[in-house]
Amino acid sequence: MALMNSHDDRKSRELKVYIETYGCQMNLADSEIVLGIMNKWGYSPTKSIDDADVVLLNTCSVRNHAEEKIHQRLHVIMKRKSENSDLLVGVLGCMAERLRKSLLEKHNVDIVVGPDDYRKLPQLLEGAFAGVRGIGVQLSRTETYDDIVPLRTEGISAWISIMRGCDKFCTFCIVPFTRGRERSRTLGSVVREVEQLVDQGFREITLLGQNVNSYRDNTNDFSDLLAAVANVDRRLRVRFTTSHPQDLSDKLIDTIASHDNLCKYIHLPVQSGSNRILEAMNRTYARQQYVELVNKIRERIPGVALSTDIISGFPTETEDEHRETMRLMEELRYDGAYMFKYSPREGTPAYRLGDDVAEETKTRRLNEIIALQQRVSYEINQSEIGKVFEVMVDGVSKKSDLQQSGRTDTNKTVVFPLCLLKPGDVAEVRINRASAATLFGEVVSNLN
Repeated sequence: MALMNSHDDRKSRELKVYIETYGCQMNLADSEIVLGIMNKWGYSPTKSIDDADVVLLNTCSVRNHAEEKIHQRLHVIMKRKSENSDLLVGVLGCMAERLRKSLLEKHNVDIVVGPDDYRKLPQLLEGAFAGVRGIGVQLSRTETYDDIVPLRTEGISAWISIMRGCDKFCTFCIVPFTRGRERSRTLGSVVREVEQLVDQGFREITLLGQNVNSYRDNTNDFSDLLAAVANVDRRLRVRFTTSHPQDLSDKLIDTIASHDNLCKYIHLPVQSGSNRILEAMNRTYARQQYVELVNKIRERIPGVALSTDIISGFPTETEDEHRETMRLMEELRYDGAYMFKYSPREGTPAYRLGDDVAEETKTRRLNEIIALQQRVSYEINQSEIGKVFEVMVDGVSKKSDLQQSGRTDTNKTVVFPLCLLKPGDVAEVRINRASAATLFGEVVSNLN
């Protein structure tokens, strides 16, 4: 009897695909889209790299550190491939779009596929199994994966991409060059996906876009979409991210305020407190406009929580401009913040300015920003002690099997003693202590 060769063996069984996802929620949602495409072509997902016939890394290019991590991971995976010649390795996402052929040449991966070319994955993999390495990095003005059913394997919370790309062209940001220009899904397709998720038992969804509040489907804007999604099921929690201050309208604020199941949490990146730096970043608003917007949000949505993004050490940033950012943080008192050192991205307008703030200065400024935000977050959370919040249970706490955790409407993590609640259940929890990052309490009633 003739021995079965690797090609015959591959054809005779179901192939398994393993994906590692790096970066933002958009990448998490994209990985589910990729799994949906692959599943349709007969690939099944696996959580073990040891079982995989195909290993895919869905990558991020927002900061240099993210790319360095992926280069290191690729070195490990390609060593595994050298021990198993049948294993295929691919790089997906923003890093694939940005570095393209250099990934094929430097790491000898089998395929490189950008965010708009995931439909080509099955064909590219077929070629790779035949020994032909492939690349698909064509950006699109129309691709939204509207008809692709993402493969979600578990959980109570789901991410839904409602649009792709970005037209803002902030000078520090690589996204318009790796994800292309803005284009939106139809309102009807998003609502149908939400209806399916509710039928499957999901209790919370997050609408995703590089700038969700620039969403547009003919006459429907993001406010219309939010209202339509909220009306699918009043028990469903609805979140969204990320917002650009320029497009956060009065209509959107009023829509959030008027629907109980639209979570009272808004992520509103400011990036800097200096008008000169904001202009250099092409953020399209001034400091005072941003402050007035925050005040309006808080006036119209009582109890709303706000978080932000801040970049430390943007090119030419002075010490006084750094202090302006810290004064803005003191004034607005965010519930939380994502804080980073400026990372030059080749191909962006800011890259041409030169990375002229010394690394040690960036680090010191960032540490000052982090310390300030931790103090403010701690003070805000101390004021929550004694209050009762509705908390949706996520599961067992990461730090103790004797505790459970969940999130409030305002996106704050709450930890409480283990009880009979299961993921997706909602309970009232009275807060009895707090840290800068977490609220701790006791369940006072089960709302299910």
